Amino acid sequence: MVRTARERVDDLFGLANVEATRPAPTYADRYVRLARRVGTRHNVRIPHEYRELYCRKCSSYWLEGRTVRTRFRAAHRVRTCLVCGATRRQPLRRDPARPRASDLADHLDRTPQEVLAEVPSDLDEEAAELGSEEEE
Repeated sequence: MVRTARERVDDLFGLANVEATRPAPTYADRYVRLARRVGTRHNVRIPHEYRELYCRKCSSYWLEGRTVRTRFRAAHRVRTCLVCGATRRQPLRRDPARPRASDLADHLDRTPQEVLAEVPSDLDEEAAELGSEEEE
């Protein structure tokens, strides 16, 4: 029963996606409401990838620019439903490869030559090879 409910939720969100791409999406919101109803009736959670696609207040299927507005504010993504006005704030995940401002503050008192001295030598060799190829 639960597997059937999950499949039905997947099918309904697929239909909502197809319907939303049409010029006049009339049934997309209806499919989202039905999917949420099936999920509640059979105690099945809506998958994470689908939770981003609709308004939790009015169940309207979100299309960027048409039914939802997305803004990035202070490390949050703020999505505003243009149908009912509800907002949803989600924190943005920080990229682990990108240094924080506090990490960069340690390098402010050093000269660029001191910072470059810490670069591994194999990178210098690759840079020299690339430079010689460009000259040719």
